[in-house]
Amino acid sequence: MPKVVDREEQRRRIGAALLRLVAERGLDEVSVRTVAAASGRSPGAVQKYFRTKEDMLTFAAELAGERIEQRMAGVSTALPLREALRALVLTTLPVDAERRAEATVQLAFAVHAAHHPRLAAIRRQVDQEIRQALAAWLASAGHESHATAVADAVIAVSDGLALRMLYAPQEHEQLLTALDRALNALVPGPGSRAEPSLGGTAPDENGS
Repeated sequence: MPKVVDREEQRRRIGAALLRLVAERGLDEVSVRTVAAASGRSPGAVQKYFRTKEDMLTFAAELAGERIEQRMAGVSTALPLREALRALVLTTLPVDAERRAEATVQLAFAVHAAHHPRLAAIRRQVDQEIRQALAAWLASAGHESHATAVADAVIAVSDGLALRMLYAPQEHEQLLTALDRALNALVPGPGSRAEPSLGGTAPDENGS
């Protein structure tokens, strides 16, 4: 009997090989030939699943976004609010080899997206999905009034710290302290149920 090929699985394997290549050698090294070599296939075999380099990059960007969302989904929302937010941010920071590779890929795609509309659209979609999920979770935890603003702030902090950690790994501890300070400003008090604040201070007993 002829061998049954799972087309989607093959595409995902090629996409994973592309992500490894970007993490190890950079986006400039990506081509049908190099991805074929990285995935153990011939260029012709790769082109059965992706007609062009841009098709490969688009699919790989979707795969990278999916990995981030899966990692974030593993954080328990039963944790105290600030602790959960910290855990969510840590899923995106390059604090170990695996997450460093993922952050390197995300940065490479972000730069590439500035000049490639298809990739930019995927990046915006992933960002929007993360923003909506985070805001919905904040709202369900009783913080409706500033949920979207706090979600945007948390994402901005995460993006900035990830970038700094990539080129200044020796500053990891300092940057994690900066993360804690930022979250203290956004969500006052350990495990606080108080309304998240964008002003950096918790309300006093008189509500001022």
